[in-house]
Amino acid sequence: MRTLITSLMTFAVFGLSGMPHPGLAQTYPAKPVTVVVPFPAGGPSDVVARIVTEHMSRTLRQQMVIENVGGAGGTLGSARVATAQPDGYTLLAGSMGSHVAAPVLTPNVKYDSERDFEPIGLTAHSPAVIVARKDFPATNLNEFVSYLKQNGDKVRRHTAGSVHPLTWPACCSTECWTSGQLWWRIAGLLLR
Repeated sequence: MRTLITSLMTFAVFGLSGMPHPGLAQTYPAKPVTVVVPFPAGGPSDVVARIVTEHMSRTLRQQMVIENVGGAGGTLGSARVATAQPDGYTLLAGSMGSHVAAPVLTPNVKYDSERDFEPIGLTAHSPAVIVARKDFPATNLNEFVSYLKQNGDKVRRHTAGSVHPLTWPACCSTECWTSGQLWWRIAGLLLR
């Protein structure tokens, strides 16, 4: 799963100004629309995109084709859409990871999130959660922080996009990893 939690998913189309003018006789969409999911198939971004595009397809009476272009924290798929024809037939199921974190944390991103995309709809929002086994000694967040401060060397933590030397810094563009790092710092815990 590319990201454990998708905080925000936005469908964006590159250069809406290049789309056909509503006053023209052409009906949109006149052909299938490709929706690029910048993460691998099966993850939360992909699942949400498939649910949304199924409804869009019925509403617009046109086929919506999902294309998973995963890699580099969502930047590969996003870059593909940024360079697509600005005709509204290539949409992006973007996220906080691909449009906020990656451009800040990944050098040489091939797009500008603000300049190259136009948001057209919010599709999902998921809160971040911290979970542990049912028999874990802590039963609330304060107890959890206390337990970690006393037993941090015995606890393993993991988020999607955990640091690995071969994927740094692209791995850090997931909102799950970034928010996890922020939480650990706010809680006063050592980052491991």
